[in-house]
Amino acid sequence: MVFRVAVAGASGYVGAELLRLISEHPDLELGVATAHTNAGETIGSIHPHLTTYADRVLQPTTAEVLAGHDVVFLALPHSTSAEVAAGISADTLVLDCGADFRLEDAAEWQRFYGTQHAGTWAYGMPELTLAKGGKQRAQLAGVKRIAVPGCNVTAITLALAPGFSAGLFGSSDVVSVMSVGTSGAGRSAKVDLSFSETHGSARAYGVGGIHRHTPEIEQNLSKAAGEKVQVSFTPVLVPMSRGILSVNTVKPSAAFSLAALKMAYDSAYGDERFVQVIDAQPSTANVLGSNSAQVSLSFDENAQRVVVTCAIDNLVKGTAGAAIQSMNLALGIAEETGLAVNGMAP
Repeated sequence: MVFRVAVAGASGYVGAELLRLISEHPDLELGVATAHTNAGETIGSIHPHLTTYADRVLQPTTAEVLAGHDVVFLALPHSTSAEVAAGISADTLVLDCGADFRLEDAAEWQRFYGTQHAGTWAYGMPELTLAKGGKQRAQLAGVKRIAVPGCNVTAITLALAPGFSAGLFGSSDVVSVMSVGTSGAGRSAKVDLSFSETHGSARAYGVGGIHRHTPEIEQNLSKAAGEKVQVSFTPVLVPMSRGILSVNTVKPSAAFSLAALKMAYDSAYGDERFVQVIDAQPSTANVLGSNSAQVSLSFDENAQRVVVTCAIDNLVKGTAGAAIQSMNLALGIAEETGLAVNGMAP
């Protein structure tokens, strides 16, 4: 069966990546692609690399335009997806690549986003290990509304969740420092991401616990641990176009041993197609263009800290690939369909 899909916000980085993946998916057919300020322009004029859809004209982003599709992807700015989604039929599978439906705590949403909480959808991270057993994957079959995780959140969650689920990590003093490519800020970023500002330079942003992904990270790790986990998270903008490298440190619990740690991650990810635990340190170059996350485990005996490093492509495993993977599960398609495991040659 071929499913007809629409992409709202197709002029942005995530929208472009969704279009690329849709063009390579054997069970998907693109219906409409929409935009806001770029409505009326062709896809080829904005994304010249998408030759399959070069002559397609971007339509306005309205629920009426998006109607009549089997699947709708929302690649829209935060706090705008909810309004559009409200007008889409309940029979349509809708995947929101923004933050509107990720958080379960309305107070946390209000604190970090400053608008009314729109609700909570099924969370689209199949590999997330849960304290009660099993993984988030089981919550995605047959659902019609999915919240795609944040890209930074994915790199931290996949790095740390198995250790928390196995009871090997302490729930406090969890620190993550993350190197993020400029596409992570979006195509219409408010910060100046010009070449002169980023080339040969790196700078932290969202410092001091104010980054909007913080409550989502803590929500995921708390679900993995079965207790409240607090995280100090600092992203660093670095001069690369795409990719995330997260370096995460955590105190070991009384049950910790290096052998137990390796066993926990082998158990969690040994059968996972899109998460690999490797001996070498991960590199963003090795996952470029793929839906894979690479994870490595280390123990700093002197500081008594576990160090878990994770590399992903923020536009694929971090967003668009995660959306396609979750869509496959919801529709009953083989989970890996249309998604690359191997990265591109540097």
